[in-house]
Amino acid sequence: MPRSPRAIGTALGAAAYLLWALFPFYFRAIEEVSLVEIIANRIIWSCVFLAIVITFTRRWYVIRAAFTDPRSLGLLAIAALFLAANWSTYVYSIVTNNALASSLGYFITPLAVVALGVFLLKEPMRRTQWVAVAIAALAVVVITTSYGTLPWIALVLAFSWSTYGYIKKYLDYPAVESVAIEAGVLLPLAVIVLVVMGLNGTASLFTGGIDLLGMLMLAGPVTAVPLMLFAASATRVPLTVLGLLEYITPIGLFVIGIAYFHESMSPARWAGFILIWVALMVFTVDELRHPHQVEAGDEFLITEQ
Repeated sequence: MPRSPRAIGTALGAAAYLLWALFPFYFRAIEEVSLVEIIANRIIWSCVFLAIVITFTRRWYVIRAAFTDPRSLGLLAIAALFLAANWSTYVYSIVTNNALASSLGYFITPLAVVALGVFLLKEPMRRTQWVAVAIAALAVVVITTSYGTLPWIALVLAFSWSTYGYIKKYLDYPAVESVAIEAGVLLPLAVIVLVVMGLNGTASLFTGGIDLLGMLMLAGPVTAVPLMLFAASATRVPLTVLGLLEYITPIGLFVIGIAYFHESMSPARWAGFILIWVALMVFTVDELRHPHQVEAGDEFLITEQ
């Protein structure tokens, strides 16, 4: 019996968010590689993989159009910087045993999107949404008071991705091609980094074994496959469904952080997470009461790492 487009889209979206939740296992498998080299390899092999995909789908005309539009190219370059900040912070959180911090960041992300909409785009915010954002702010205060420092990993992840998302929403470029352009903008720097590390004899790409080389090359499809699954999902399901599916990633990161990486959860940290979950419950109920369909440019709800 054929499935409906919505059912297929929901399955594809769930698969994308589940894969993003499983990223810690990949990055832990290459934790011997430095953070800078991981990011450089991710950029390079993402470019290679996406170039193959774009060649196969015959969509190089989208790339050419972007490079003939200085304004769009400039905005995509800025988006690339926020994407690099998000990728770097996320990988840092995993290799330093802070998966729970990344989980918190992606729990905060939907609320950060709303806050940016209010402060940057002057969008109106419903009273219930204000309540949700206020509860989330209280959660950050609780965690900060407990640890004596801001939960900067979570905040950088939430706001770098939210800002990146708003740039992508404004531009409304196809997901795969836009990420290929962003990775291409970062490619020269990534190549320079690897060349310098190679000359210094510190690049695992050149000094490691064939197994490590294969794992680093795998960064391309690891980055692109969930993105393509999400892009296929976004055209088939309402935005409210994507918003609910988005919670798969931080929930998965939370479970992995506790069950597999055995990160500690102090009472204050539990209190902070509980407040975030309460805020998300308030936010989600409000969204379900005010449903709206996916519009062009709403692909910023991707929770990419």
